[in-house]
Amino acid sequence: MAQPEIQYYRQNDKRGLNVFETPKKDTIAFSGMKVKVGGNFSQDFQAISHDNSAVPLLVNGINTNQLASLKNGFNLAMANLNIDAQLADGVRMSLTMYLSTRHHEETWVKGGYVQFDKLPFLKSAAIDSLMKNFTIKAGDYEVDYGDQHYRRSDGGNAIYNPFVENYIMDEFATEIGGEIYYHPKCGIIAMAGITNGQLNPTVIAPTKIDSATGKVNKYAPAFHAKIGYDKQLNKDLRFRLTGSFYGVSSAAGNTLFGGDRTGSHYFFAMENTTATSAKNAFSGRYNPSFSQQVTTFMVNPFIKYKGLELFGTYEMAQGRVITERNTRTATQYAVDLIYRFTAKENFWVGARYNSVTATPISKSGDITINRIVGSVGWFVTKNIVAKAEYVNQQYNNFTPTDIRSGGKFSGMMLEASIGF
Repeated sequence: MAQPEIQYYRQNDKRGLNVFETPKKDTIAFSGMKVKVGGNFSQDFQAISHDNSAVPLLVNGINTNQLASLKNGFNLAMANLNIDAQLADGVRMSLTMYLSTRHHEETWVKGGYVQFDKLPFLKSAAIDSLMKNFTIKAGDYEVDYGDQHYRRSDGGNAIYNPFVENYIMDEFATEIGGEIYYHPKCGIIAMAGITNGQLNPTVIAPTKIDSATGKVNKYAPAFHAKIGYDKQLNKDLRFRLTGSFYGVSSAAGNTLFGGDRTGSHYFFAMENTTATSAKNAFSGRYNPSFSQQVTTFMVNPFIKYKGLELFGTYEMAQGRVITERNTRTATQYAVDLIYRFTAKENFWVGARYNSVTATPISKSGDITINRIVGSVGWFVTKNIVAKAEYVNQQYNNFTPTDIRSGGKFSGMMLEASIGF
């Protein structure tokens, strides 16, 4: 049975590749309320080894700096359920649920929002004309900070990502708020948003003292924005360049760099012998711990010439936890080079370089983490993709008592993913 078409919607299959903001093209006629049910599934096979030189650190007689012994094998499969509803002409709802993930093996709601590309219920010709260039989103949604989150794996949804895992410093959070987009036909993109700055909202008044102010903590709103240009210059060349900002001055526990509820696809990489899949769900990633205050900027160029794609990231972030008086910094660079080939671009080869330099809590010097990834892939159909990758990651300048001191991991990953 064919699924209904939804207006202003990013497809869950190959057609969603290199789609960032949802398209503003009004190509689907409204014919009443519709509900579309979709899903994503991914299964990985892992063959990774790891090593470190950290000094033994005994806790209750256990060396917590001893790495777990790894073997080759399958990881926990991840699956998503997507429900999209066309509520009115130009008005749609999106709801995503994680059915099974590394971090939450039970069913867990990611979020839901309403998107307005038209406002027919206002019955105003002037507003109808204005909405040809505007989009309004409201709800509990994935914050549109940077462009990388449009390409990342999200639980069972790995079909947009040419690699198996996301960035070392993974920017992802769902928060309650609203966004307004301006995207005229000339290619300009502008967005402004405001959220509660929290993954888990609360109505309990704060009681903790902020070390920077000496006063009781405040739960301030978070602001984010994006400006850029995206244009198909001719049939072979597309150019996109965006700059993004996210900032919150005081929070209950901001999770912009740790809001993923699915987990890393590198299971147990650099984890110790007491680790569990769910409690140590973010193997291979780095969270700078900016839970109290965050100010961060990201620049993303994207160029596609025929089958060749270049996607880049430069990120500058600073922030702190509530017990710190001064902010720390974190910087991330990444470059993806992908070549898709055959007439329908069903195959690809790709490479990624990703580097993070940051100042950890209670350490004066910076640490650095570098990752190199190579991948090959095949869209068997528009709904089915298979990937293979080699990854090599190294940890530098960690203190000798940190399990990541002298750390490194490398190996092969295989992944099959479905989206519909």
